[in-house]
Amino acid sequence: MNKLLTSLTVSMALLAAGPALAQQNPKPADQGSGYSEPSAAGTQDTNFNDEQLRNFVEAQQGITEIRDEYMAKIEKAGSQEKAQELQMEANDQMVTVIKDAGLDIPTYNSIATAYNSEPKVRNRVDALM
Repeated sequence: MNKLLTSLTVSMALLAAGPALAQQNPKPADQGSGYSEPSAAGTQDTNFNDEQLRNFVEAQQGITEIRDEYMAKIEKAGSQEKAQELQMEANDQMVTVIKDAGLDIPTYNSIATAYNSEPKVRNRVDALM
């Protein structure tokens, strides 16, 4: 259950960071934002290969460490501004971890969403953890 909550929390954090990430890495308008819409979760492709799922597990481990580290820092932040700055740092580090694991953000978010909504994907990921 804890893994499920972690995946959901991180996925939502990255979805929320999407506009900021899009500004850092602008794409032509015809390619779209590249971020999945939570309302479209039921229509996404859930046929992930084993390598993608192994990469997701690797990224998830790094993200859990970052989340734990930054949650403590954010709770101790003296101001809303400092908390937002720390959240942006954490998001940047999470993006780096995901990319270093060999995934792009949309694929990571798709797997995280599928993990929470598709038992078949959840079982495959859990077997790799």
